Amino acid sequence: MAPERESGRERTPSGATAATRSRSTRLDQPRPPRRRIVPEWDPEAFGRLSERIARFLGTGRFIVWMTFVIILWVIWNIAVPGRFRFDEYPFIFLTLALSLQASYAAPLILLAQNRQDDRDRVNLEQDRKQNERSIADTEYLTREIAALRMGLGEVATRDWIRSELQDLLREMTDERRDGQVVFPAERSARRDVDDR
Repeated sequence: MAPERESGRERTPSGATAATRSRSTRLDQPRPPRRRIVPEWDPEAFGRLSERIARFLGTGRFIVWMTFVIILWVIWNIAVPGRFRFDEYPFIFLTLALSLQASYAAPLILLAQNRQDDRDRVNLEQDRKQNERSIADTEYLTREIAALRMGLGEVATRDWIRSELQDLLREMTDERRDGQVVFPAERSARRDVDDR
């Protein structure tokens, strides 16, 4: 009966670590995520965004649009009546905007270049491994062809057999002209004819 009573109760940890562990901490389950003060971001997503921006900044379309906005800005702040102007002649606000744009563009371009360098490094490593495999395959095939050539040096080729047969045929025709019997079968056939 004692085991039935124990099964109804909740087990409490015992031992040296029981005092340090709380009841809610379970070692067989992952901890819940902690709240962070600094926001988290996906580095890959940020890198892709920086590459898109860097690609756009490197196009003629961006230069044309930036030139158009600057010309419009200058014309507006020169030609429009004084109360509608928002940046007077030294165009300090325009200078600040362009400086801010440049201060963000430079790190984004550098980040995109670093990502491209990493991709190039991986591609070069893959190309190097592919070249090594190709060289190893070529060397293997070269050795196999050399072994086949050495083996073929000992094997009778079609041309060699043809030349040997032609030599034999010449010898047989020469012997026949001389009146000699070439084949033993012909000799026995002549004896059979003579015996009759």
